[in-house]
Amino acid sequence: MKHSYLLPAGLSFFIISLLIGCKQPEQYFKVAGILHTPYQIQFCYTESLEDEIHAELQRYYHCLNPFDSTSVISQVNRNKDIEVDDLFVEVFNKAKEVSEQTNGIYDITCAPFINLWGFGFSKNDSVTPAMIDSIRAFVGYQKIRLEGKKVIKDDPRILLNCSSLGDGCSCEVIARLFDSKGIENYMIDIGGETTVKGVNPKGECWRIGITKPTDDPMGVNQELQEIVQLCGRHGLATSGDYRNFYIKDGKKYAHTIDPRTGYPAGQPILSATVIADDCMTADAYATAFMAMGREEARKIQQQHPELEYLFIYADENGDFRTDYSEGFRKHLVSVNK
Repeated sequence: MKHSYLLPAGLSFFIISLLIGCKQPEQYFKVAGILHTPYQIQFCYTESLEDEIHAELQRYYHCLNPFDSTSVISQVNRNKDIEVDDLFVEVFNKAKEVSEQTNGIYDITCAPFINLWGFGFSKNDSVTPAMIDSIRAFVGYQKIRLEGKKVIKDDPRILLNCSSLGDGCSCEVIARLFDSKGIENYMIDIGGETTVKGVNPKGECWRIGITKPTDDPMGVNQELQEIVQLCGRHGLATSGDYRNFYIKDGKKYAHTIDPRTGYPAGQPILSATVIADDCMTADAYATAFMAMGREEARKIQQQHPELEYLFIYADENGDFRTDYSEGFRKHLVSVNK
């Protein structure tokens, strides 16, 4: 026999009030660490979500970490007959989109050229035109495609490396976790790329510093060039060869390869910062702008006004100069003041 029990009205109200009162108040949490790259995350919520954040970062790295032999991208590079996951499909399609919009100056198949020249162009003296030509046969975004969830290569030697938009992608992976929980205020910094939404603990727009590009591979010198203020939902990425550049004939150049030629781009842009609706897009275009130079980048931005850029470049005397799109001006704290 089932029994029904009715609580007195006053006691029911007390229990309901107690349950509501037990809900944790929102506060700003900070989660930081190193998982292949340093990350710093701040957000306003009722709990720290540290385990979930770590799990999402692990999911990202299992998909796109080329140094993990079990990752999706490593298996693709070894020509394993696998179906890729949804995250890989998204990243692949974004890379293809940016490649098409930049006439191939952005290309996730160009790793063999980068390996040929060596980090910081350390193998500069040994590179020959014949080497460039031999590699050109298996570099090019047009030579690889998706059919369903399978990667089809025109040449099995083609290798993919998504590091040029990877940190931006991982920012968006965490941002989606937060969005799914209704979190309105957060700042996600992974490897120096950033996604922000809402306001910081002071109730103000998030502020991000852009450091001067200096001949400082260890990153000891962190002198600020500009401070960017972001309100609302934005992705921001900076490409600058880890603040490292080389000098040729008295002029400064970044260590950037043009995938279309296989040779150093030779552009005086030392740092490119891009603001976009999402950080993965910003990351990819920052890389592309480094290689194409200011004039070409300006034309791209005119076609895509949702992108805003700030360039730090070296003038004829080797001095640092800045150039930014008109829309970027409103984000510069130094200019606004």
